[in-house]
Amino acid sequence: MVTVIFWISLFLLLYCYIGYPVFLLLTNKAKSFFSAKKAVNNEGENIPITLIVAMHNEAAVLEEKIRNTFALDYPKENLYVIFVDDGSTDGSPEIAEKYPDIELIRHEQRRGKAAAIRSAMQKVKTPVVIFSDANSMLNKQSIKKIVRHYRDSFTGGVAGEKRVLRSAPGSDVGNMEGIYWRYESFLKKQESDFYTTVGAAGELFSIRTSLFRMTDDDVITDDFLISMKVCLQGYRVAYEPDAYSSELSSASLNEEAKRKIRIASGAYQSIGYIKGSMNFFRYPLLSFQYFSHRLLRWVMGPFLIPVIFLSNVFIILNTSDNIYRLLFYAQLLFYLIAFTGWLLVRNNRKGGALTAPFYFLFTNFCLLEGLIIFLKGQHTVLWQRSLRAKATAASDRL
Repeated sequence: MVTVIFWISLFLLLYCYIGYPVFLLLTNKAKSFFSAKKAVNNEGENIPITLIVAMHNEAAVLEEKIRNTFALDYPKENLYVIFVDDGSTDGSPEIAEKYPDIELIRHEQRRGKAAAIRSAMQKVKTPVVIFSDANSMLNKQSIKKIVRHYRDSFTGGVAGEKRVLRSAPGSDVGNMEGIYWRYESFLKKQESDFYTTVGAAGELFSIRTSLFRMTDDDVITDDFLISMKVCLQGYRVAYEPDAYSSELSSASLNEEAKRKIRIASGAYQSIGYIKGSMNFFRYPLLSFQYFSHRLLRWVMGPFLIPVIFLSNVFIILNTSDNIYRLLFYAQLLFYLIAFTGWLLVRNNRKGGALTAPFYFLFTNFCLLEGLIIFLKGQHTVLWQRSLRAKATAASDRL
């Protein structure tokens, strides 16, 4: 029985992180070989769109965000901008008020990002809406690249790419974040080509306004739920890598942990919101992708790691089969590399590839912390802005 548990756990963990992306890649290549890929019109249409930015105490980056917004390459007569201030105490709304082309909505009391989005959506009159964060800068062509996808009536939303910029010299936090998001971007691209992207990042994503469904004010991962509800209405969320947001990495490992743990608690919360709607027989492809990308990683992944190690220990104590000893030594080597990576990051040293095993374990540890917080009912919709690293050069913010 322990042997069965070991192999099932190992298979599921490898499938979650490696097997699923490889399956999508091979399937997409086979599809492209046997059928001509549908071209996306590079120009699209300059349809009216609304850009919504929710903010709380973003005075340090708000001027830059506003300049970035109005520098976007899109006809100004078709670009409507709404900033929602969620109870800022640092003068953020006063900064936004200086710009007459911005419609400002103020929440005197903090209510959370989901409530801010709900308020803004009541003002939207355009057929398409784009969401972005105040600390994320968009590339100039991002709106045009997003809008062109809506020529396809089956497309209900578009997810942009998130890029993490390099941080201060000597720190590997930004490099680890960057590697993680490059992996996520690859996976989202393969998912989009297969059927649909499963969830969008709040830094930059878009939906058809008519498909917006209200979420409760206590929702933490509003971006994930909003995009998933588009899919549950029979539409797909496309992925557009040429529309991207850029933001600086977390200032430290503690700041990154704080951000990941909060998102993790929101991930478990979101499972409860959609569990009654995810019907395999009605949404076979979406259900397969949701299980493979989200449920396995969020719910089972953090537990599979210790189960694999402990069951392996039990097996080698009760058998002389060399394959299990080799697998055990491989795990020890993996944990040794992860420990080395942790030491390097802790001491602000560059570790390169050595930090990848550590970041993998670190991410799963944050998932466990998020689960504990969720089960205790200590999760909160009121986000705390994570401290971000300083750019190493002016070009880092472009």
